[in-house]
Amino acid sequence: MKRKIAVVTTSRADYGHLYWPLRDLSARPDVGLKIIALGAHLSPEFGATIREIERDGFEIAERIECLLSSDTDVGMAKTIGVATLSLADALGRMRPDLLLLIADRYEMLAPASVALALRIPIAHIEGGEISEGAIDDAVRNALTMMSHIHFTSTHGARARVISLGEEAWRVHRAGAPSLDHLRRQTLYTREQVEQRLGVRLEHPTIVVAYHPVTLSTDTVREAGPLFAALQALPDQILFCYPNADAGSRDLIERARSFVTSREGAQVFVNLEALTYWSLLKQVDVLVGNSSTGIMESASFALPTVNVGLRQQGRERARNVIDVAPDTGSILAAIAKSKSAEFHRTLEGMTNPYGEGFASEKIVEVLTTVPLGEELLMKRHSPLDIPRNATSRSAW
Repeated sequence: MKRKIAVVTTSRADYGHLYWPLRDLSARPDVGLKIIALGAHLSPEFGATIREIERDGFEIAERIECLLSSDTDVGMAKTIGVATLSLADALGRMRPDLLLLIADRYEMLAPASVALALRIPIAHIEGGEISEGAIDDAVRNALTMMSHIHFTSTHGARARVISLGEEAWRVHRAGAPSLDHLRRQTLYTREQVEQRLGVRLEHPTIVVAYHPVTLSTDTVREAGPLFAALQALPDQILFCYPNADAGSRDLIERARSFVTSREGAQVFVNLEALTYWSLLKQVDVLVGNSSTGIMESASFALPTVNVGLRQQGRERARNVIDVAPDTGSILAAIAKSKSAEFHRTLEGMTNPYGEGFASEKIVEVLTTVPLGEELLMKRHSPLDIPRNATSRSAW
């Protein structure tokens, strides 16, 4: 019998990471792949990216409408609730042998909670990482504790998941599956990128990938200094849409306003993965607070200016320059990122997030791991408690 594996995707960002695991799972005759698309994928405001999944030839088993047309944290919380109700019905009908989730988006709490109640084993990609400035950090850790199989991007992340009490046999260092694009596909040339995007890359170009800082009460409070810095630069500025978080509409409006006053500047609602990675290979600097600047940019040795709190704590390669959300500091960091001296420091660098073989590892484990109670019943590693910790003096 085929092993029924369900995979949840909520947006352009995680689909770019899931593409090769989905492609490899769909090619297996012993796997019945069930794709569940929800959230921003079904939203015209965020580009209705469910069409990209269909253009790639994948069949979508369930479409879950759950993203509220909102720009608040209350809207985010209600989206989790709506998704939970719909997923209870969908997963109740489907009853997959395994449910594959990725990363740290707040919507992922819904399928994880439903799967837990329905006794469906969960496999989770990209656990064990840290992003202290976003609620993603807590979501990621919650998903880790609710999951039964783990695929981490780095060796440090694997050690962190095991330190949480997970049995070592459950935790696999696979690398970030987004990097599989760089090994398994040929990137577009500069001329092809220019033609696809309608831009000219002969001038110095900065890609901006900036998202709301969801741990802050004011999720866009760091954005003012960033936009002020961008206004002071002569470079061509290309914006990528932010995530569907509280404050995203504010950031979209700021980006669109910037574009109207700057020749050559553009805002891209959605860039499919191959186009996006090809663009990053051709530009001069990546600026913002996206995980792209931490996880993928290192494969190009692309200078990255990481602004503010959102990615605080993540492992990073030496192409990343961390900077406070201060206009002068951002401008100084961008100037440093363009310097010949800084570029010399990037020679021979490697990416700690993997080598582009993540999908093969993920599929191997998903198709061979024993199912049933052996997988569902987690036996946590024993605590290493100092001998005198139970004495009165230790309290």
